[in-house]
Amino acid sequence: MKIVVIGNGMVGYKFCEKLTAKAQAGQVDIVVFGEETRPAYDRVHLSEYFAGKTAEDLTMAGLDWYAERNIKLYLGDPISYIDREQKTVRSHHGINESYDYLILATGSAAFVPPIPGVEKEGVFIYRTIEDLEMMTAYAKKAKTGAVIGGGLLGLEAAKAMIDLGVTNTHVIEFAPRLMPRQIDEAGSNILKTKLESLGLSIHTSKNTSEILGDQFITGMQFSDDTRLDIDMLVISAGIKPRDELAKLAGLETGHRGGIVVNDRLATNDPFIFAIGECALHNGMIYGLVAPGYDMADVVATNLMGGDKSFTGFDMSTKLKLIGVDVASFGDPFVSASEGRSIVLEDRMKGVYKRINISPDGKYLLGGVLVGDADAYNMLLQTTKNKVVLPPNPEDVILGARGGSGGEGGAGVSSLPDDALICSCESVSKGDICTAVCDGAETMDAIKKCTKAGTGCGGCVPMVKDLITHTLKSQGKYVRNVICEHFNYSRQELYDLVKVHKLMTFDEVLNKLGAGDGCELCKPPVASILASLWNEMILAKGNDTAQDSNDRFLANIQKGGTYSVVPRIPGGEITPEKLIVIGQVAQKYNLYTKITGGQRIDLFGAHVNDLPAIWEELIAAGFESGHAYGKALRTVKSCVGSTWCRFGLHDSVSFAIQIEERYRGLRAPHKLKSAVSGCIRECAEAQSKDFGIIATEKGWNLYVCGNGGSKPQHALLLATDVDSETCIKYIDRFLMFYIKTADPLTRTATWLNKMEGGIDYLRNVVVNDSLGIAEQLEVEMQQLVDNYKCEWKEAVENPEIRKRFTHFVNAPETKDPSIQFEPMREQKKAKEWK
Repeated sequence: MKIVVIGNGMVGYKFCEKLTAKAQAGQVDIVVFGEETRPAYDRVHLSEYFAGKTAEDLTMAGLDWYAERNIKLYLGDPISYIDREQKTVRSHHGINESYDYLILATGSAAFVPPIPGVEKEGVFIYRTIEDLEMMTAYAKKAKTGAVIGGGLLGLEAAKAMIDLGVTNTHVIEFAPRLMPRQIDEAGSNILKTKLESLGLSIHTSKNTSEILGDQFITGMQFSDDTRLDIDMLVISAGIKPRDELAKLAGLETGHRGGIVVNDRLATNDPFIFAIGECALHNGMIYGLVAPGYDMADVVATNLMGGDKSFTGFDMSTKLKLIGVDVASFGDPFVSASEGRSIVLEDRMKGVYKRINISPDGKYLLGGVLVGDADAYNMLLQTTKNKVVLPPNPEDVILGARGGSGGEGGAGVSSLPDDALICSCESVSKGDICTAVCDGAETMDAIKKCTKAGTGCGGCVPMVKDLITHTLKSQGKYVRNVICEHFNYSRQELYDLVKVHKLMTFDEVLNKLGAGDGCELCKPPVASILASLWNEMILAKGNDTAQDSNDRFLANIQKGGTYSVVPRIPGGEITPEKLIVIGQVAQKYNLYTKITGGQRIDLFGAHVNDLPAIWEELIAAGFESGHAYGKALRTVKSCVGSTWCRFGLHDSVSFAIQIEERYRGLRAPHKLKSAVSGCIRECAEAQSKDFGIIATEKGWNLYVCGNGGSKPQHALLLATDVDSETCIKYIDRFLMFYIKTADPLTRTATWLNKMEGGIDYLRNVVVNDSLGIAEQLEVEMQQLVDNYKCEWKEAVENPEIRKRFTHFVNAPETKDPSIQFEPMREQKKAKEWK
């Protein structure tokens, strides 16, 4: 059977993969024609090209993959003619091939609105790697950019613009709201606010009437007589199916485009099939990769003698758009007559959750999530498998009350075996559990044998939960290993590094690991080393294992500048120190901001200025605030009994004592604390990782609270303790957390997953049920005694200081393209000019 495939995109590749997996040796002869000059690559993660991934990283399979399967692949040679009578095709370069069956996987092209001036230089389409390469080259001279399109692709393009350094980016959407096909108006408003806070300018209900400029684009004219001055434009306003070849061959197409197919995906010619974004099934063009993969499987199955139909596809989707979670599932727009909706809207934190339930309250019909989509997978499965909701349906979005069931595998285990976990590869819960029972006990092993998680990756958390649940049900001990280079959990690695007295990442890798390490294991190992020895983070080569922020002891900001955050213990500062901060900000042209943690952040510093800035701050008595590290950030305080008529104790002094004790302490995640002088809680201690509140008899100690997109109140650990006992309990609590938590796990999540919860933790910390209290206190004291200000060491060490120069032969050089931009209408003082 000779099969010709026209198109070598993601769906065309997937068809070849499915067909060769089902066919016997020598059963099929496959010929593929691709329009692009490179083999199929991952368009879903195309924006990661700007985050450092190469074209090779995005490639789905190399040329050797096709050769091993005896697939004849022609690249850069599109088909120009189909002869249905002779059952042959002819390529642009004159190659003729006959076929028994022809597969059209021609995909789609970007829809370009017929706007006058669209041909000008500086106007780009966001579609291929070549498009991205041209955008990258042009963006170097662009200061202001715009994207036409506020849907999925448009916001992806906007992220690409920001990644390219065009921080002044506008999004132009014709509809009255962003993502009109996926989320409702309220969710869109939340999304708009979140994106604007990240620096994007959003313009809805805007119709572009002309692109201005002579040879190069200079602006956009809108139909409402307004204009926008820009020097770069990306069009990402949707797609149109590539059906021109089908039309030329006389195949039936839709009046708005697309090759008409039946449930077996055959066209009106029984020997020609269409799959992916070029196929029109029941009047629907599917613009996601998962339906295309399912179509590929349907055709491959039927060609090999099976019987499978394509009956439509759920368009639920979850994305992270410029750092903001957005998801929709099931029917996101249920009318009042079809069901009722429950809405959670938190405008302060930028979180919107809407679930639509059946009139009887039993079943989930769909919903929208913006700002926090952690529960997406479980909500989707609850919808698709008609799982009966709890008595209070709102519990499914109020995790603190009823829990989403998405953690630990408990919710996943209740799903039926035929529940579709990975929609991209049509892998069910039963398939995954069977694979685990057969020996595939890691995520990598599951990917290899079932393909689950190899598509968009959205199902990976749920697959991991299923692996854990299945192994536990078999009575097996589940080890949460860091990665393929270390066959240990973080807790095990912590103890081994301590026992062997390993001091650097290379020593740990050579003694306990394998290979060269990766981005998954380097930060946890560096964190362990810092938590054990509290040495200078840039010493002994450990900087190469750090996140980018640790490498320069500062958080990198938009445009490539850095932040400077001196520590201000307890929020208490002298007039003299305030003056120094003002002088430094004025001298180095820095933007200043009072933070919620009672500090002053300075933004816009060039990397080569950082040592000089810190030299001046250290001379005035400041030290590193560790805003860049997984470490203690701040200990917030109210004014306490010193000034407040309600204050019971001196909260400021105690906050300073606490902050100076634990400053620089490295942990699996960042830590925040607060001390309130009375139960009025002005320092918000109960939203911190550990918080202290004054009582008539002493202090109450609360632990494991978190703010952010998933806020959780801290829980009471000890009551009415004196200052010395309070610090002793904090020592034990923090060391126990450092020794046992997984990488990048906040204290709240750590406690939520701990068997026995706060009662168990109280027994360990207060009652010393494990007999390790003294050891934890000793280890903490060692870290406290070893503390040194990282920036003081960096400033005084010439070798470390060298790393902050742009060029070895020009240490004073600054990047002239980086300019100060006023934030939120803040204006620079006249004397700064």
